[in-house]
Amino acid sequence: MTHPDAPTLFALSTAPGRAGVAVIRVSGPRAGAALCALADRPAPPPPRRAVRARFRDPASGEILDDGLALFFPAPHSFTGEDVAELHGHGGRAVTRAILDALAGLPGLVPAEPGAFTRRAFEAGKLDLTAVEGLADLIDAETAAQRRQALRQRDGALARLTDGWRDRLVRTLAHLEATIDFSDEDLPEALLPALRTDMTALAGEIAAHLAEPPRGERLRDGVHVAVLGPPNAGKSSLVNALARREAAIVSALAGTTRDIVEVHLDLGGYPVVLADTAGLRDTADLIEREGVRRAHARADAADLRLLLLDGAAADPLDPAVVDLAADPEVIVVLNKMDVRGGAPPAVLSDGRAPLPLSLATGAGLDALLATLSTRVRALAEAGVGAPPPLTRARHRHALAETHDALVRALDAPLPELVAEDLRLAARALGRLTGRVDVEDLLDVIFRDFCIGK
Repeated sequence: MTHPDAPTLFALSTAPGRAGVAVIRVSGPRAGAALCALADRPAPPPPRRAVRARFRDPASGEILDDGLALFFPAPHSFTGEDVAELHGHGGRAVTRAILDALAGLPGLVPAEPGAFTRRAFEAGKLDLTAVEGLADLIDAETAAQRRQALRQRDGALARLTDGWRDRLVRTLAHLEATIDFSDEDLPEALLPALRTDMTALAGEIAAHLAEPPRGERLRDGVHVAVLGPPNAGKSSLVNALARREAAIVSALAGTTRDIVEVHLDLGGYPVVLADTAGLRDTADLIEREGVRRAHARADAADLRLLLLDGAAADPLDPAVVDLAADPEVIVVLNKMDVRGGAPPAVLSDGRAPLPLSLATGAGLDALLATLSTRVRALAEAGVGAPPPLTRARHRHALAETHDALVRALDAPLPELVAEDLRLAARALGRLTGRVDVEDLLDVIFRDFCIGK
């Protein structure tokens, strides 16, 4: 809970600019008094009930707007402290006038970015993963991103890691009991049981770390590299998928020299499509750098799409042949209208390239369906799968936890085992922001009743 002398924060909580409604949030010990001052009321309205209010400047008495006022008394609010909301019209002048009036009240200061969410975290309303989920929910641009962010905001990842941490703390507490209270009557089979628990926990965390990075892909976008020889139609394909002229299209070979990125919503999943330079040997230094970058993007991409020219007579570059032989690469044969309707060539492993004509649009729907299926498999976990990790921070904390558990299993002395378990619990606690040594004392005295 915020200290009574802490400043009361206020800020515009909706997006700035012209809008139908603007919501100004006030949070802190003077939130109720601020609402009464601007709404000209003797007391805040009943909790969580919107009431009509004429907002006035307390200094001049001038009417600023006609809107709604709400009050959320602590601890039943987003921040865990008293919160007032002033809902007014979204004009810039109206919003500015209300914010200026609040700034003139004693004990009120403008909120810095993220200040309300930080107070919610400090009040225990949100853990760090829920805070990150809230940020992802605000930034979500596709349906799949929204679902993942909402699941994390609601505590799915925190429940999983808190369960692991509870088991760690319990194991550590029992081990500490065997070290510090060896003269007490403790179970003889305790140490072998603790080792079994540690082994099981290390295995579960290792399995989670071994999962594909679906959460990161869904949050940041699945990266798809469009590759192929010059003039195969890569830029035209990118423009067709983006439904706009994102890349320059020219009959001249080697037009694309650098990476051109386009962000797409593909069946509800975020995709970062990269148009790359044509793959060929060239003496042009700038184009050669473009080819190098194309190979680098292909290596880093989650998914590679190789576009070939169905009307070309020249032999393919060896790098293109190698890409076509990779079963994970989506191979597409463009310009089928020029080819004359002949069936596409079968690749060396028996696969047939997807036929496409960007000039007529034939085959584009089939390519979109294939892309959507592959993107969904890369980004979406199956039903009942554990919540994914969505940030490198999560993966690093879990890796630290696992490494400490492995060291604990190999440690020769109970004291060294206990130290590694403490490090494991601390690393796991950093994931959600919950690190408290008092948890050890609670478990020790609850489970063993030492000194009874």
